[in-house]
Amino acid sequence: MSDAALAEPTVLAEVANGVGRLVLNRPKALNALDLDMIRLLTEALEAWREDPAVRLVTIEGAGGRAFCAGGDVRAIRAFVLAGELDAAEAFFASEYRLNRMIAEYPKPYVALIDGISMGGGMGLSIHGSHRVVTEHAVMAMPETAIALFPDIGASYFLPRLPGRLGLYLALTGARISPGDAIYARLATHHVPRAALESLKAGLARSGLAALEAHAHRPPESLLAQARAAIDDCFAPDTVPEILARLEARGDAWAKAQLDTLARMSPTSLCVTAELLRRGATMSLADCLAMELRLTRKVIVHPDFAEGVRAQVVDKTRDPKWRPATVAEVDPAAILAMFD
Repeated sequence: MSDAALAEPTVLAEVANGVGRLVLNRPKALNALDLDMIRLLTEALEAWREDPAVRLVTIEGAGGRAFCAGGDVRAIRAFVLAGELDAAEAFFASEYRLNRMIAEYPKPYVALIDGISMGGGMGLSIHGSHRVVTEHAVMAMPETAIALFPDIGASYFLPRLPGRLGLYLALTGARISPGDAIYARLATHHVPRAALESLKAGLARSGLAALEAHAHRPPESLLAQARAAIDDCFAPDTVPEILARLEARGDAWAKAQLDTLARMSPTSLCVTAELLRRGATMSLADCLAMELRLTRKVIVHPDFAEGVRAQVVDKTRDPKWRPATVAEVDPAAILAMFD
């Protein structure tokens, strides 16, 4: 029997006691999404949409380390380098259709986020009706570090977070804690890892009432402590103005943000700021369509292949951005990417 035949499915789907249970089952890759996983998730949700045996849906990640570490950007880079842009577009289009399906799903959709949830993992959780985080949850939208941009509908949900938290998280790729996730409204409930099995049994037994019965007070939020500084320094819609405010502030926190932003793709930073500015007044469907159009321009920019190489493939953490600084980015070139 071949290795492929012996391999476990990358998505496990079962129905038991009124619950449609989805498990992302690619633990060695931190449950990173590939096209086959997107297809399997879509098929399961389609099948359960009108199934009276399914009262609610849960989704979780296998392995204990990650809910979902994001989309398979290594594969996207390989498609780009091979000139297979249709394959790259198929991935993004399928992923964004799944994001919209989750947002519009007619039944409760409960994401159990235990471990890392980044990028595409956020797309599988934030659009659902309920998002549970354990003490091990870590959330981020780290796309500017690989010269992509926060996608999966982030242009819709990030501008709608309190104050300027969305733009801050989008530009810096900051990793946030369970307390931060609750504070920023990215999560709805905090349940310790030790109580997850009890929660799942409760969901099958009594439905959504089990969420409140198992919820604990969330940990303290560092985002809450930095909120005034974030709202002030990230108030502008353009990256040069944000950098100027951070320079003027000059304290340790501001210097740390400047250091972080200096490592990101300057082009990606400017694209991301414009994306969120536009998304603030658009519907989710229109945001996803805008993001899909934008992927066509961004993935062929030299920064994308270089960013994925440095951060994911070679892991040298030494990307050579073109242009190298925000000051060198042509605003007209950024706007042209949205045409």
